[in-house]
Amino acid sequence: MTMPTETAHPELALSRLFNAPRELVFQAWTDADHLARWWGSPGVPLRVVSADIRPGGSFFYEQTAPGGGVMRALLIFRELQPPSRIVFISAFADAEGQIVRAPFSEHWPLQVMTTLTLTEENGQTRLTLQGAPLDATPEEQAMFDGFRANIEQGFGGTFAQLEAHLAAG
Repeated sequence: MTMPTETAHPELALSRLFNAPRELVFQAWTDADHLARWWGSPGVPLRVVSADIRPGGSFFYEQTAPGGGVMRALLIFRELQPPSRIVFISAFADAEGQIVRAPFSEHWPLQVMTTLTLTEENGQTRLTLQGAPLDATPEEQAMFDGFRANIEQGFGGTFAQLEAHLAAG
């Protein structure tokens, strides 16, 4: 008898508690003005190129690093279920907003599917993020798996920015 095996590539799973109502946390993720103030790499200015935040719409932005390098990316929204669930695809983009390979590796997945779940806990909001490459090749999956610690660290910085944004009102 063969025993079932655990999947070789578990989803990325992160959780964080925010001292804000669930409706406000949802709005911070789905309102372009809010999203522009906290999303992205800490300390790197973000410019919104276009925003159409609805199922089937996207948030297209660019960030310019201190050395002058420009990184463009998209969040493509699949589901918005106020105030509890957001599903989006993240991808790197060219200047026209077309999905392209990551500037740092040809083996980074073209698209990463992310599901956010927001639950209330005593007046606070628990954000649970689950993410995994979409239609990844074995090389892309291996690259994603190898960068988990970096991804977690990056989201830690991004969530700290969200926390500060929520606290600022």
